[in-house]
Formats: sequence, C-alpha cells, structure tokens
Amino acid sequence: MDPGSEPVRRALLAATLIAGCASAAPADVAAKAACPITLFVLGVAQDAGKPQIANPDDSAWAEPSLRRLATALAVIDDRGAERRRYLFEATPDIKQQLQRLDEEFPVDRRVGLDGIFLTHAHIGHYVGLMHIGYEAANADDTPTYVMPRMAAYLRANGPWSQLVAYDNIEIKLQKDGEPQRIADGLTATPFRVPHREEFSEVVGWRIDGPEKSVLFLPDIDSWEDWDAQGVALENMLFDVDAAYLDATFFADGELGHRDMSGIPHPRIADTMTRLADEPAATRAKVRFIHLNHTNPALDPDSAEARAVIAAGFKLAQEGETLCL
Repeated sequence: MDPGSEPVRRALLAATLIAGCASAAPADVAAKAACPITLFVLGVAQDAGKPQIANPDDSAWAEPSLRRLATALAVIDDRGAERRRYLFEATPDIKQQLQRLDEEFPVDRRVGLDGIFLTHAHIGHYVGLMHIGYEAANADDTPTYVMPRMAAYLRANGPWSQLVAYDNIEIKLQKDGEPQRIADGLTATPFRVPHREEFSEVVGWRIDGPEKSVLFLPDIDSWEDWDAQGVALENMLFDVDAAYLDATFFADGELGHRDMSGIPHPRIADTMTRLADEPAATRAKVRFIHLNHTNPALDPDSAEARAVIAAGFKLAQEGETLCL
C-alpha cells in the first residue's frame, strides 16, 4: 500500500491531534505482585535488531535509547512456591533479554528457563539457543517446544545437534493446533502460517492464561495468503485479548535500493487498512511487533507511529507487560 494513500493520510492527520505515542515501562513491584501470570515483552525488532550490521549511519549506534532487541516474549508464572519462566523465541539478543528477565522477574536458579517455545528456523528466532549450550550456560534439559521439521533440523545439524547430544535442551514435539499444557490454566498452541520454510515449519503461538489470551505472530508472508488457507486474521483476533502481529515494514519503498516485492510481510499500513472497519475494541488488541530497523514507526515521535496510535492500534514496547 502506498503510504500516501487515503486511509494512511487520514490516520496521519488524526495523529496531529494526539500528544504522541507513550512507551510502556517495565512492571513495577506492586503490579507484579498483583498478577499471578505475566506476559513480558523482551524485544520488538526484526531478527537482526536495531541498529543492524553494515548500517554505520544509524543513529542508534550513538544513542542507546534508540536501540531495540530482536522480538521475544516471556511468560512468568508466580502461582507456585517457585517462580516459573517461559521464553517465546531464542533470539541473537538472548543474553541481554535474560538479563532483563532476571532484573524484573528474578529466580534463584541459573538460567532459570522452564521452557523455550520457537516459531521457526530464521536467525532472529532460534540462534540464541547457542547460549544454552556447552560453551555458554551448559543448561540441563531445557524443554524446547518445536514442530516436527524444526525438531529434525535441530537434531541433524550442528551446532544445534550438540545441544541435543549434551542434553542442554529437551525437544518437545508439537502438533499444529494442539494445545500444549504449560501449567494449570496456562497453555500454548502452535498454529501454522505461510512464510518461508527453508529449514522448518513456521508457526505463531496462541497463549492462553486463566484470564486472558494472546496471539504471538511475528512472521507471516501476507494476510491474503492466510485467507487462501481458510484462516482470516479477523477471526483469529475475535476471542483473544491482545495480538502481537508481524509489522516488519510500515509501507513499500522503505528499503530504498531493494525491491520489496521479494520480501513478503504484511505492511503496517496494509494491516491498518484491512482492520479499519473493525470495532475499536478489536483494533486495540493489535500490538505491532517485529519492526525492521528501517521501519519509521520504531521512533515513537514519528508521524507513522502517531498514525498507528491515532488509528486505534498499538506498537509493542520493550518492557510492557500483560496480566494473563
């Protein structure tokens, strides 16, 4: 969609009437104490984060506040005698992300991950597993929830096969659409989505807690490809409370020198247009995530970020929480 098209122009105009895009801060102690199961956002950027390699002019090199980590979520269960922590995606930024998790939701165990849920075998979503291995944390049998092709890829290819051989991870096979019980009242259900499958299936996860449900869908080729498979985004949004959706690019033309037709992802502008006639409560469920380093909406003061907020959507923020 052209960023100059009418729906986006209307949103940009409306954006001038609001103060701006507020960032969510990490949970304070009182909020955490009041929430038995917490979803915690650990990263919001595309696979390689911001700034990216070979982009020396990115202002994020000089200004740490502009940096963003690769997309990942954590779920923290505080209902038992011992806190349990689950990670959705093992990103290249896993070291920093586990440090943030330790600072906000500490445990007395080294590493302290009770499960890792992976979406697929693209670099931003699984290569952090290397830090679970022998040369780093040397973890013991960390449950790792994956689809069959992803499991076969990890078992058959180094260095990942060493994680299996050394019992650093314990592979937990998943089935499309079949809920995985994590704990009482807490499940995660993988669902297949159309996206590049060079090494593995690609899934999103539906996370269901006792009170709220969340969609986590960081990568998909297009909503139209999903439609062709008999799955509509609107239906997936119907009975969840929040949806972290692929927002790699804001609009075509963003990469300048590259033909973006060969990089399929739903543009934020297109997703906003598709959902423009949905009720405000539905639009408010959407939290755009997995933003490429070129995406102008990463800057909360940009016209694009203000347009997202003015249109009734949200931009995921590192450190934001949701009580499940």
